[in-house]
Amino acid sequence: MTAGTHTATNTVTTAPSGPTEGTVWQDIVGQEPVVATLRGGVADPSQMTHAWLFTGPPGSGRSNAARAFAAALQCPQGGCGSCRECRTALDGTHADVDIVATEGLSIKVDHVRELVQLAGLRPSVGRWRIIIIEDADRLTTYSDAPANALLKALEEPTPRTIWMLCAPSVEDVIITIRSRSRQVRLRTPSPEAVAALLVRRDGVEPAMAAYAARAAQSHIGLARRLARDEHARIRRHDVLALATKIQTVGDALGAAADISTIATEESQASSAERDAAERTRLMETLGADPAARTQPPHIRSQLTALEKEQKTRATRFTRDMIDRSLVDLFSLYRDALVMATGAGTALVNEDARAAVQHLAQVLPPERLLIALEVIGTARERIGANAQPLLALEAMALELRLPR
Repeated sequence: MTAGTHTATNTVTTAPSGPTEGTVWQDIVGQEPVVATLRGGVADPSQMTHAWLFTGPPGSGRSNAARAFAAALQCPQGGCGSCRECRTALDGTHADVDIVATEGLSIKVDHVRELVQLAGLRPSVGRWRIIIIEDADRLTTYSDAPANALLKALEEPTPRTIWMLCAPSVEDVIITIRSRSRQVRLRTPSPEAVAALLVRRDGVEPAMAAYAARAAQSHIGLARRLARDEHARIRRHDVLALATKIQTVGDALGAAADISTIATEESQASSAERDAAERTRLMETLGADPAARTQPPHIRSQLTALEKEQKTRATRFTRDMIDRSLVDLFSLYRDALVMATGAGTALVNEDARAAVQHLAQVLPPERLLIALEVIGTARERIGANAQPLLALEAMALELRLPR
């Protein structure tokens, strides 16, 4: 039976689990029920369907789970982890596995239409044609047009084609899409599981791995970055230090500017080399002379389009960095609330215990709860496309400490 002949269902059937070491599943940590479900889909055609929706909190490994599933479906042995099909599917170079990882603020409707056309083609070398959309929640950023374009492909599925959509929650995908997809829910892995992954996969020292996993709140990608990038650890320390310094209006405005500046500088540093390389590559492809004072109109239009794409990518990266800073700040006030109430729960920011103690001493629990709400509101406003600096200033003014 082919993928196109199955009816999507939200009921998950769990297959018996087995060892994952050395297979495509070995890096899917803390998700044993999910791995069992996906293995069942690979082994039993009756559990297969044409659309899968992977949901879970940021850093839980949604896209990694989708890639592992794609590799297992293409693998003659169901996900051995060592054959050519597995390796190319996992690293994104398999001819029949297309991975959409948008770096912009939204997924354009024209791009979705191209994917729908691609979905109509038969696999060229593999058993299935698989399309993974890593940020399916961005299908509806500005309008429902991209999602509606995808919906038609799900309503009339093509045999041997499988769609895998990844989003933070089912509510981030329109109901007509999620009702036609089989839902796979991932959970936040434990810090211990993330730390063990960093030690095994990335060769990180156990102490550093434990710190990074805890500080990243089990976000696998961020934990890896914190463990390997000293600059990221410094940035995080600087953001946490701001919380104890906000007393006056001037302090609040300065703290907001600092968070925005840190994010912008990191965005520029990470994108400058890549942007230059992309421009050089485009000029070479078009046969243009980089030293020329002016370029022909057709080359100028291509360069303008590239610059627009790079600007959009930088905007998203900056917003993501600001959001990460707010998550770190949120964790600090959360720790202060834990300490103030004597909850006995482990602290996320054990390395910033002095700042946590200071907040717990100067702010009563009700004020700490308000602070958490204020930070959450700022994240929502920035996520809704508000001007980041204005949202940060409004937040910082509410976070002023008593003098």
